[in-house]
Amino acid sequence: MTTTPDRAVTIEEVAALAGVSKATASRVLSGHPSTSQSSRKRVHDAVRELDYQPNAQARSLRSARTGTVGVLIPDVRNMFFAELVHGIEQEALARGYVNVLGNADESIAQQDAFLEALMRQRVDGIIIAPVGDGGGAITQLLRRHIPVVFVDRVLDDTEDQASAIPSVTTDSAPGLRAAIRRLHDGGHRRIGFIAGPQQTSTGRQRLELFRRIMAEQSLPVREDHIFTGDFQPASGAVGIDALLGTTEPPTAIITADSPMTAGAVARLHERGMRPGVGIDLVSFDDIDWFALLDPPLSVISHSAEEMGRRAVQSLCEVIDGGSPAAQVLPSTFVARGPLTVAEPGTTPAQSGRKAH
Repeated sequence: MTTTPDRAVTIEEVAALAGVSKATASRVLSGHPSTSQSSRKRVHDAVRELDYQPNAQARSLRSARTGTVGVLIPDVRNMFFAELVHGIEQEALARGYVNVLGNADESIAQQDAFLEALMRQRVDGIIIAPVGDGGGAITQLLRRHIPVVFVDRVLDDTEDQASAIPSVTTDSAPGLRAAIRRLHDGGHRRIGFIAGPQQTSTGRQRLELFRRIMAEQSLPVREDHIFTGDFQPASGAVGIDALLGTTEPPTAIITADSPMTAGAVARLHERGMRPGVGIDLVSFDDIDWFALLDPPLSVISHSAEEMGRRAVQSLCEVIDGGSPAAQVLPSTFVARGPLTVAEPGTTPAQSGRKAH
Protein backbone atom coordinates (compact mmCIF):
# COMPACT_ATOMS: atom_id res chain seq x y z
CA MET A 1 0.00 0.00 0.00
CA THR A 2 1.32 3.47 -0.81
CA THR A 3 0.33 6.93 0.37
CA THR A 4 0.15 10.26 -1.38
CA PRO A 5 2.55 12.94 -0.14
CA ASP A 6 -0.23 15.42 0.63
CA ARG A 7 -2.07 13.17 3.12
CA ALA A 8 -0.76 11.77 6.40
CA VAL A 9 -1.43 8.15 7.27
CA THR A 10 -3.77 7.77 10.26
CA ILE A 11 -3.55 5.36 13.15
CA GLU A 12 -6.90 3.96 12.00
CA GLU A 13 -5.23 2.86 8.75
CA VAL A 14 -2.37 1.28 10.68
CA ALA A 15 -4.86 -0.61 12.86
CA ALA A 16 -6.87 -1.77 9.84
CA LEU A 17 -3.81 -3.10 8.02
CA ALA A 18 -2.55 -4.81 11.19
CA GLY A 19 -5.97 -6.33 11.88
CA VAL A 20 -6.21 -4.90 15.38
CA SER A 21 -8.34 -2.26 17.09
CA LYS A 22 -7.32 1.40 17.19
CA ALA A 23 -6.85 1.07 20.95
CA THR A 24 -4.45 -1.86 20.52
CA ALA A 25 -2.47 -0.03 17.84
CA SER A 26 -2.24 3.00 20.12
CA ARG A 27 -1.02 0.88 23.04
CA VAL A 28 1.66 -0.76 20.87
CA LEU A 29 2.94 2.59 19.61
CA SER A 30 2.99 4.09 23.13
CA GLY A 31 4.98 1.11 24.45
CA HIS A 32 2.19 -0.10 26.75
CA PRO A 33 3.04 -3.54 28.16
CA SER A 34 -0.49 -4.98 27.89
CA THR A 35 -0.12 -6.07 24.24
CA SER A 36 0.74 -9.45 22.74
CA GLN A 37 3.91 -10.15 20.78
CA SER A 38 1.79 -10.98 17.73
CA SER A 39 -0.09 -7.67 17.90
CA ARG A 40 3.15 -5.72 18.30
CA LYS A 41 4.69 -7.37 15.25
CA ARG A 42 1.63 -6.74 13.07
CA VAL A 43 1.39 -3.10 14.12
CA HIS A 44 5.10 -2.40 13.55
CA ASP A 45 4.95 -4.16 10.16
CA ALA A 46 1.98 -1.94 9.22
CA VAL A 47 3.86 1.18 10.38
CA ARG A 48 6.78 0.33 8.11
CA GLU A 49 4.60 -0.52 5.14
CA LEU A 50 2.51 2.64 5.44
CA ASP A 51 5.46 4.85 6.49
CA TYR A 52 3.30 6.03 9.39
CA GLN A 53 4.60 9.10 11.23
CA PRO A 54 2.97 9.62 14.66
CA ASN A 55 1.47 13.04 15.16
CA ALA A 56 3.92 15.24 17.09
CA GLN A 57 1.15 16.83 19.14
CA ALA A 58 -0.23 13.43 20.10
CA ARG A 59 3.26 12.31 21.17
CA SER A 60 3.54 15.37 23.33
CA LEU A 61 0.19 14.66 24.98
CA ARG A 62 1.18 11.07 25.66
CA SER A 63 4.46 12.11 27.25
CA ALA A 64 2.55 14.52 29.50
CA ARG A 65 0.66 11.70 31.23
CA THR A 66 0.87 11.77 34.99
CA GLY A 67 0.60 8.03 35.61
CA THR A 68 -2.25 8.66 38.06
CA VAL A 69 -5.88 7.60 38.02
CA GLY A 70 -8.56 9.31 40.09
CA VAL A 71 -10.99 7.04 41.96
CA LEU A 72 -14.10 8.50 43.56
CA ILE A 73 -16.39 6.28 45.62
CA PRO A 74 -19.62 7.13 47.48
CA ASP A 75 -18.64 5.89 50.95
CA VAL A 76 -15.18 4.75 52.08
CA ARG A 77 -16.72 3.09 55.18
CA ASN A 78 -18.79 0.73 53.02
CA MET A 79 -16.86 -2.56 52.78
CA PHE A 80 -18.21 -3.17 49.27
CA PHE A 81 -16.46 -0.03 48.05
CA ALA A 82 -13.32 -0.90 50.02
CA GLU A 83 -13.12 -4.18 48.08
CA LEU A 84 -13.88 -2.31 44.84
CA VAL A 85 -10.97 0.07 45.47
CA HIS A 86 -8.67 -2.87 46.24
CA GLY A 87 -9.46 -4.38 42.85
CA ILE A 88 -8.88 -1.02 41.15
CA GLU A 89 -5.60 -0.51 42.97
CA GLN A 90 -4.16 -3.93 42.09
CA GLU A 91 -5.07 -3.71 38.40
CA ALA A 92 -3.89 -0.10 38.12
CA LEU A 93 -0.50 -0.89 39.69
CA ALA A 94 -0.07 -3.80 37.28
CA ARG A 95 -0.61 -1.34 34.42
CA GLY A 96 1.77 1.30 35.73
CA TYR A 97 -0.76 3.63 37.40
CA VAL A 98 -1.25 4.77 40.97
CA ASN A 99 -4.59 5.86 42.42
CA VAL A 100 -5.72 9.14 43.92
CA LEU A 101 -8.72 8.19 46.10
CA GLY A 102 -11.64 10.42 47.00
CA ASN A 103 -14.65 9.76 49.24
CA ALA A 104 -17.92 11.48 48.32
CA ASP A 105 -19.61 10.34 51.54
CA GLU A 106 -22.90 10.07 49.57
CA SER A 107 -22.76 13.89 49.20
CA ILE A 108 -23.04 15.64 45.83
CA ALA A 109 -21.19 18.70 47.20
CA GLN A 110 -18.31 16.54 48.44
CA GLN A 111 -18.27 14.66 45.14
CA ASP A 112 -17.98 17.97 43.26
CA ALA A 113 -15.09 19.11 45.47
CA PHE A 114 -13.10 15.92 44.83
CA LEU A 115 -13.79 15.91 41.08
CA GLU A 116 -12.66 19.52 40.76
CA ALA A 117 -9.46 18.65 42.64
CA LEU A 118 -8.82 15.61 40.42
CA MET A 119 -9.29 17.73 37.29
CA ARG A 120 -6.81 20.31 38.62
CA GLN A 121 -4.28 17.53 39.26
CA ARG A 122 -4.65 16.46 35.62
CA VAL A 123 -5.08 12.77 36.35
CA ASP A 124 -5.00 10.58 33.26
CA GLY A 125 -8.55 9.34 33.87
CA ILE A 126 -11.20 8.90 36.53
CA ILE A 127 -13.19 5.91 37.77
CA ILE A 128 -16.32 7.05 39.58
CA ALA A 129 -19.36 5.52 41.26
CA PRO A 130 -21.50 8.65 40.91
CA VAL A 131 -23.62 10.16 43.64
CA GLY A 132 -26.86 11.78 42.49
CA ASP A 133 -28.25 12.14 38.97
CA GLY A 134 -25.38 14.10 37.42
CA GLY A 135 -24.75 17.78 36.98
CA GLY A 136 -22.18 19.94 38.74
CA ALA A 137 -18.61 18.75 38.42
CA ILE A 138 -19.66 15.58 36.58
CA THR A 139 -21.01 17.75 33.75
CA GLN A 140 -17.68 19.61 33.60
CA LEU A 141 -15.83 16.30 33.60
CA LEU A 142 -17.77 15.00 30.61
CA ARG A 143 -17.57 18.25 28.67
CA ARG A 144 -13.79 18.32 29.03
CA HIS A 145 -13.60 14.82 27.51
CA ILE A 146 -11.49 13.53 30.38
CA PRO A 147 -11.35 9.70 30.22
CA VAL A 148 -14.04 8.41 32.57
CA VAL A 149 -15.49 5.02 33.50
CA PHE A 150 -18.53 4.58 35.73
CA VAL A 151 -18.44 1.65 38.15
CA ASP A 152 -21.31 0.09 40.14
CA ARG A 153 -23.50 3.13 39.46
CA VAL A 154 -24.29 5.03 36.27
CA LEU A 155 -26.14 8.16 35.24
CA ASP A 156 -29.40 8.15 33.30
CA ASP A 157 -29.05 8.05 29.51
CA THR A 158 -30.84 11.40 29.44
CA GLU A 159 -27.87 13.10 31.13
CA ASP A 160 -25.49 15.08 28.91
CA GLN A 161 -23.09 12.58 27.26
CA ALA A 162 -23.57 10.13 30.12
CA SER A 163 -24.89 7.34 27.89
CA ALA A 164 -21.58 7.27 26.01
CA ILE A 165 -19.48 6.73 29.16
CA PRO A 166 -18.19 3.15 29.56
CA SER A 167 -19.39 1.39 32.69
CA VAL A 168 -18.96 -1.75 34.77
CA THR A 169 -22.10 -2.62 36.71
CA THR A 170 -23.98 -5.59 38.14
CA ASP A 171 -27.11 -7.34 36.97
CA SER A 172 -28.92 -7.62 40.30
CA ALA A 173 -31.81 -9.64 38.85
CA PRO A 174 -30.41 -13.22 39.07
CA GLY A 175 -29.44 -12.93 42.73
CA LEU A 176 -32.60 -11.11 43.77
CA ARG A 177 -34.83 -13.52 41.88
CA ALA A 178 -33.19 -16.52 43.57
CA ALA A 179 -33.52 -14.87 47.00
CA ILE A 180 -37.22 -14.10 46.58
CA ARG A 181 -37.88 -17.59 45.20
CA ARG A 182 -36.21 -19.18 48.24
CA LEU A 183 -38.18 -17.02 50.64
CA HIS A 184 -41.40 -17.84 48.76
CA ASP A 185 -40.64 -21.57 48.74
CA GLY A 186 -39.90 -21.35 52.47
CA GLY A 187 -43.41 -20.09 53.18
CA HIS A 188 -42.96 -16.32 53.20
CA ARG A 189 -45.80 -14.31 51.67
CA ARG A 190 -45.11 -10.91 53.21
CA ILE A 191 -41.64 -9.78 52.10
CA GLY A 192 -40.44 -6.28 52.92
CA PHE A 193 -37.75 -4.24 51.21
CA ILE A 194 -35.42 -1.57 52.59
CA ALA A 195 -34.49 0.29 49.41
CA GLY A 196 -31.59 2.59 48.64
CA PRO A 197 -31.89 6.28 47.69
CA GLN A 198 -33.84 6.72 44.47
CA GLN A 199 -31.47 9.37 43.10
CA THR A 200 -28.89 6.59 42.54
CA SER A 201 -29.08 4.07 39.73
CA THR A 202 -28.56 1.10 42.07
CA GLY A 203 -31.25 2.38 44.44
CA ARG A 204 -33.78 2.74 41.62
CA GLN A 205 -32.92 -0.48 39.82
CA ARG A 206 -33.05 -2.72 42.87
CA LEU A 207 -36.44 -1.38 43.93
CA GLU A 208 -37.80 -1.76 40.39
CA LEU A 209 -36.48 -5.32 40.27
CA PHE A 210 -38.00 -6.12 43.66
CA ARG A 211 -41.44 -5.01 42.46
CA ARG A 212 -41.12 -6.93 39.19
CA ILE A 213 -39.81 -10.19 40.66
CA MET A 214 -42.40 -10.16 43.44
CA ALA A 215 -45.07 -9.94 40.73
CA GLU A 216 -43.42 -12.80 38.84
CA GLN A 217 -43.75 -14.93 41.99
CA SER A 218 -47.40 -13.86 42.41
CA LEU A 219 -46.49 -12.17 45.68
CA PRO A 220 -48.24 -8.93 46.71
CA VAL A 221 -46.14 -5.76 46.91
CA ARG A 222 -47.42 -3.68 49.80
CA GLU A 223 -46.30 -0.07 49.83
CA ASP A 224 -46.13 -0.08 53.64
CA HIS A 225 -43.65 -2.95 53.34
CA ILE A 226 -41.21 -0.76 51.35
CA PHE A 227 -38.95 1.70 53.14
CA THR A 228 -36.54 3.99 51.31
CA GLY A 229 -33.21 4.47 53.09
CA ASP A 230 -29.98 6.24 52.19
CA PHE A 231 -27.40 3.40 52.06
CA GLN A 232 -26.34 4.26 55.65
CA PRO A 233 -26.68 2.04 58.77
CA ALA A 234 -29.07 4.39 60.57
CA SER A 235 -31.63 4.12 57.79
CA GLY A 236 -31.50 0.32 58.03
CA ALA A 237 -32.45 0.58 61.69
CA VAL A 238 -35.25 3.06 60.97
CA GLY A 239 -36.45 0.80 58.17
CA ILE A 240 -36.79 -2.15 60.57
CA ASP A 241 -38.91 -0.03 62.93
CA ALA A 242 -41.09 1.17 60.07
CA LEU A 243 -41.69 -2.26 58.53
CA LEU A 244 -42.27 -4.09 61.80
CA GLY A 245 -44.59 -1.31 62.92
CA THR A 246 -47.15 -2.05 60.20
CA THR A 247 -50.42 -3.83 60.96
CA GLU A 248 -49.26 -7.02 59.22
CA PRO A 249 -45.45 -6.92 59.43
CA PRO A 250 -43.34 -8.70 56.81
CA THR A 251 -41.97 -12.08 57.84
CA ALA A 252 -38.84 -11.56 55.70
CA ILE A 253 -36.94 -8.42 54.71
CA ILE A 254 -34.43 -7.75 51.94
CA THR A 255 -31.99 -4.86 52.36
CA ALA A 256 -30.47 -3.04 49.37
CA ASP A 257 -26.88 -2.76 50.65
CA SER A 258 -24.59 -3.95 53.44
CA PRO A 259 -24.44 -0.79 55.62
CA MET A 260 -28.25 -0.70 55.85
CA THR A 261 -28.11 -4.42 56.65
CA ALA A 262 -25.72 -3.70 59.53
CA GLY A 263 -28.17 -1.16 60.91
CA ALA A 264 -31.06 -3.58 60.44
CA VAL A 265 -29.25 -6.39 62.28
CA ALA A 266 -28.39 -4.08 65.17
CA ARG A 267 -31.98 -2.88 65.52
CA LEU A 268 -33.35 -6.44 65.40
CA HIS A 269 -31.05 -7.37 68.27
CA GLU A 270 -32.25 -4.32 70.20
CA ARG A 271 -35.79 -5.59 69.71
CA GLY A 272 -34.86 -9.04 71.03
CA MET A 273 -34.85 -10.64 67.57
CA ARG A 274 -32.25 -12.26 65.33
CA PRO A 275 -32.18 -12.74 61.55
CA GLY A 276 -33.16 -16.35 60.97
CA VAL A 277 -34.91 -16.56 64.35
CA GLY A 278 -38.29 -14.90 64.22
CA ILE A 279 -37.64 -13.11 60.91
CA ASP A 280 -35.59 -13.76 57.80
CA LEU A 281 -33.18 -11.15 56.45
CA VAL A 282 -31.34 -11.12 53.11
CA SER A 283 -28.69 -8.54 52.25
CA PHE A 284 -27.42 -7.15 48.98
CA ASP A 285 -23.60 -7.31 49.08
CA ASP A 286 -21.58 -9.75 51.15
CA ILE A 287 -19.12 -8.80 53.86
CA ASP A 288 -17.09 -11.21 55.99
CA TRP A 289 -18.98 -10.95 59.28
CA PHE A 290 -22.35 -11.76 57.70
CA ALA A 291 -21.21 -15.40 57.50
CA LEU A 292 -20.21 -15.32 61.19
CA LEU A 293 -23.66 -14.42 62.52
CA ASP A 294 -25.70 -17.12 64.25
CA PRO A 295 -27.53 -18.09 62.07
CA PRO A 296 -25.32 -16.82 59.20
CA LEU A 297 -26.90 -14.24 56.90
CA SER A 298 -27.94 -15.07 53.33
CA VAL A 299 -26.77 -12.54 50.75
CA ILE A 300 -27.07 -11.40 47.14
CA SER A 301 -23.42 -11.30 46.14
CA HIS A 302 -21.39 -9.81 43.33
CA SER A 303 -17.62 -9.41 43.01
CA ALA A 304 -16.53 -5.89 43.90
CA GLU A 305 -12.89 -6.71 43.18
CA GLU A 306 -13.70 -8.00 39.71
CA MET A 307 -15.70 -4.84 38.99
CA GLY A 308 -12.68 -2.78 40.05
CA ARG A 309 -10.27 -4.69 37.84
CA ARG A 310 -12.54 -4.41 34.83
CA ALA A 311 -13.09 -0.70 35.42
CA VAL A 312 -9.33 -0.13 35.19
CA GLN A 313 -9.12 -2.21 32.02
CA SER A 314 -11.88 -0.14 30.44
CA LEU A 315 -10.31 3.13 31.56
CA CYS A 316 -6.97 2.17 30.01
CA GLU A 317 -8.79 1.56 26.72
CA VAL A 318 -10.39 4.99 26.91
CA ILE A 319 -7.05 6.65 27.72
CA ASP A 320 -5.56 4.97 24.66
CA GLY A 321 -8.34 6.21 22.40
CA GLY A 322 -10.69 3.25 22.49
CA SER A 323 -14.41 3.00 23.18
CA PRO A 324 -14.97 -0.08 25.38
CA ALA A 325 -18.44 -1.53 25.65
CA ALA A 326 -20.42 -1.44 28.88
CA GLN A 327 -19.91 -4.54 31.04
CA VAL A 328 -22.61 -6.05 33.24
CA LEU A 329 -21.48 -8.72 35.71
CA PRO A 330 -23.83 -11.31 37.25
CA SER A 331 -25.10 -11.48 40.81
CA THR A 332 -25.64 -14.69 42.76
CA PHE A 333 -27.69 -15.66 45.79
CA VAL A 334 -25.73 -17.26 48.63
CA ALA A 335 -28.10 -19.16 50.94
CA ARG A 336 -26.81 -19.62 54.48
CA GLY A 337 -28.59 -21.31 57.32
CA PRO A 338 -32.20 -22.47 57.60
CA LEU A 339 -35.27 -20.36 56.98
CA THR A 340 -37.67 -19.23 59.67
CA VAL A 341 -41.12 -20.81 59.52
CA ALA A 342 -43.48 -18.21 58.07
CA GLU A 343 -47.00 -19.42 58.71
CA PRO A 344 -49.75 -17.32 57.11
CA GLY A 345 -51.24 -14.85 59.56
CA THR A 346 -48.34 -14.88 62.02
CA THR A 347 -46.14 -11.94 62.90
CA PRO A 348 -42.33 -12.20 62.86
CA ALA A 349 -42.31 -12.43 66.66
CA GLN A 350 -44.73 -15.37 66.54
CA SER A 351 -42.95 -17.33 63.83
CA GLY A 352 -39.73 -17.84 65.70
CA ARG A 353 -38.92 -21.48 65.04
CA LYS A 354 -36.66 -22.73 62.29
CA ALA A 355 -37.83 -24.90 59.44
CA HIS A 356 -35.51 -26.84 57.11
